[in-house]
Amino acid sequence: MGIKERKQRERERRRQQIIVAAKRVFTEKGFNKATIEDIARNAELSPGTLYLYFKNKEELYASLSLRILQYLAIRVEHVKNETNLGPLEKMDALMTAMYDVYEFDPLILINMFHLQSSETIKNLSPKLLDELNDLTRKSIGVIADLFEDGINKDFFSDQHPMALADIFWSMFSGVVLLETSKHALNEDNNFLKETLETAFEIFSRGITRNPKRNAG
Repeated sequence: MGIKERKQRERERRRQQIIVAAKRVFTEKGFNKATIEDIARNAELSPGTLYLYFKNKEELYASLSLRILQYLAIRVEHVKNETNLGPLEKMDALMTAMYDVYEFDPLILINMFHLQSSETIKNLSPKLLDELNDLTRKSIGVIADLFEDGINKDFFSDQHPMALADIFWSMFSGVVLLETSKHALNEDNNFLKETLETAFEIFSRGITRNPKRNAG
């Protein structure tokens, strides 16, 4: 391995070290109370070193979302490529995939939803913002492809596939945020999975031309 490759590997290792430390600090203190100094201390690095990798706290916070968006893209693409499933069966698989994405990292997923609707996103570098947007668009685009396939095969009502995908994504994020806030107020209140299942079922019935049709 050459010097250039070793430097690149070391830089990536250091970047991951910072991201792991940031996740610990954000989990413990929350975004507003956490500081770059806290994260640097947790990573056993100087604050100046962190700024070599991330422009600000907002960018570091947003970088945590990339991993879960990459996982989302993989899961929905897998559903799309399931050639042995019919349109209705793929809807069931999509719903399972979305809950798997939540379980993959609940905290980061919730933070990502908050990020996408906050002023924080304006403080990100164009490169990171493009990465976040591209990954999100990619996954929603694949979800739209699933709806389009069902429409073309006369299983789903003739609506714009991208509109259906946007509604599906909004429903998912809305339920996650609502149930999370309810759980924060009452730890005994944890009905996320049941609520998502109900929401997905109602949505699926609403777009299906004939719910009694065979899924193949």
